[in-house]
Amino acid sequence: MSSAPSETTTTADPVLTAERAHLARAADCLTAMRAATRTVGDAGVDAWSSERLGAARAERLRALAADPGVPAFFGRTDTGTETFHIGRRHVRDAAGTPVVIDWRAPMSRPFYQAGPADPQGLVRRRRFGFSGGELTGYEDELLGAGESAPTGRLLRAEIERPRSGPMRDIVATIQPEQDAIVRAPLAESICVQGAPGTGKTAVGLHRAAYLLYTHGGQLARTGVLVVGPNRAFLRYIEQVLPTLGEVDVEQTTVAELTARVPVRAADPPDAAVLKGDARMAEVLHRALWGAIAKPADDVQVPLAGRRCRVSVSRLKRSVDDLRRRGRAADDQQVLHYAAGRERLAMTLAEDARRQAEEAGSSPTDAETRRAARSAEVRAACDATWPAVDAAELVHALLTDPARLARAARGVLDEAEQELLRRPPGPLRAAPWTAADAVLVDEVAGLLERTGGYGHVVLDEAQDLSPMQCRAVARRLAAGSLTVLGDLAQATSPEAAADWGRTLSGLGRPDTVVRPLTRGYRVPGEVLEYANRLLPVIAPGLPVATAVRRGPGSLRFRADGAVADAVREVAAAPGSVGVVCADEVVAEVAGALTGAGLPAAVLTEDGEAARLAVVPASLAKGLEFDAVVVVDPAGIAAAEPRGLHRLYVVLTRAVSTLVVLHTGELPELLRE
Repeated sequence: MSSAPSETTTTADPVLTAERAHLARAADCLTAMRAATRTVGDAGVDAWSSERLGAARAERLRALAADPGVPAFFGRTDTGTETFHIGRRHVRDAAGTPVVIDWRAPMSRPFYQAGPADPQGLVRRRRFGFSGGELTGYEDELLGAGESAPTGRLLRAEIERPRSGPMRDIVATIQPEQDAIVRAPLAESICVQGAPGTGKTAVGLHRAAYLLYTHGGQLARTGVLVVGPNRAFLRYIEQVLPTLGEVDVEQTTVAELTARVPVRAADPPDAAVLKGDARMAEVLHRALWGAIAKPADDVQVPLAGRRCRVSVSRLKRSVDDLRRRGRAADDQQVLHYAAGRERLAMTLAEDARRQAEEAGSSPTDAETRRAARSAEVRAACDATWPAVDAAELVHALLTDPARLARAARGVLDEAEQELLRRPPGPLRAAPWTAADAVLVDEVAGLLERTGGYGHVVLDEAQDLSPMQCRAVARRLAAGSLTVLGDLAQATSPEAAADWGRTLSGLGRPDTVVRPLTRGYRVPGEVLEYANRLLPVIAPGLPVATAVRRGPGSLRFRADGAVADAVREVAAAPGSVGVVCADEVVAEVAGALTGAGLPAAVLTEDGEAARLAVVPASLAKGLEFDAVVVVDPAGIAAAEPRGLHRLYVVLTRAVSTLVVLHTGELPELLRE
């Protein structure tokens, strides 16, 4: 493959002149498409259809919304007979002729996957350079020559472009190994083990956009869910899908998914790990279904003006049959508890109906349903199959040692049960923790079916406990998953050592793990420095490599002057992240503002400023042009998996990493 770059901005270049004309034409066509959409009426045959038509028009207008900084296309493919311009959305002229092809369309695939060994029918791939929305240059790759070329100048410039504000899409720079994941079939669940800078988060989001384009009708009914580690991360990525034209994707965290009780406290690490253990699912299942009592009396069922007696022996058989349906052979619940209670009431009424029919009566369906709701039947159900509230059950389990012992017999030992116990108290003042909320959500899922999505993108999945994985799996139903993460960045006490446990907890144990090891965002010097930690934090994990290097991208300062270090990198354009251990955030922020630097502390619910002081616990998934790491040894010492946290922190820089330390660096990082 050969490269023939052109960065000229003179009007004398006929290629550049023609491409600028096509860009202007595409912008005019997009404007016309929006105007045509606005003229579509929203008067349906009734109020409901009118509302739906209006909503559809509004959604279409949002998808076509103009972004002055985003050009209509970013690439082009030539087959020798046909030329296609590739962009973020489909643009057509008044006659319906394509002017720009959506990057997700099948005919756009060669733009991403063609190479010297397989040109896929292309003779040329063209990339464009832009500045402020203006087309400034182009770069051609002539395919089929059998040669490979280094990363093109325009491709590298796009990767290295200074970043400010939210995460951008990577639609113009998707690489073949990334594209293979993006275009995987909807029915296929995928786990991406992605090293820092490999674009795993962007790949997951672009896969969601691709699936919505390819299976829009199906996913419009079932929905797509993106689950991230915290709100700061979601704010960072929230504009990626809208930029690609997808505006109706729900983005949330596991904490928000399971927010059934108010979280007021925090567990010690050992208690949090135990509450996240998969064995707790068995304990909760026993506690719930163990509430069912053996029937003690016959039941008199009022039906159609008479009373029919259902014997206690028949009632026992019905209860036993329903309880068996509460657990399948694969240890997964098939009958929800609340549905079982309603089914028991209906079973009593149907038995009474059978007796009435044998006696010559003919009760109607409506009369049978009324019998199932009668006071006598409800009283029998209350005595045998009582109604349960999820929060009340978990609270009682944690505050009643005898009840916990019954449910945990043979599952948790005495020391583990003691770890779970807390003093009794009123439910309204219960000191709920985040791990407790997941337990309450588990019980709620046993009581009633949880609504599911057609596809779930789960990011930073390496940090989820088995019980958190089950919470996500309940929202998945029969849909598919895109699991994203990096075992080397596993910082939570509940983190797994391999993907097998996580994928089993998500209900997809046979999911194929696809590694991404080519780093595009992090300079080689920085990545190689962070990789020194891998033999300890993730032995056996493939080492990430970088496709680009940056002389001067890795710097060390031993004088401890954080303000001086920040001034040095803040002089260049782009974002700056000053990352430090959580306990010294206020001190670092004070030093910067005291030196006249406009630093703002990143909070869980906030959005990173251009100069952000970032607690190490919130750094995961974020990127900054320049990163100043304050006291690496302090970050490593701040928590049990501190070296994993330090690996995360060291790999957040796109251009420059400054390691600022006053004492010794961690042993693995010393020169």
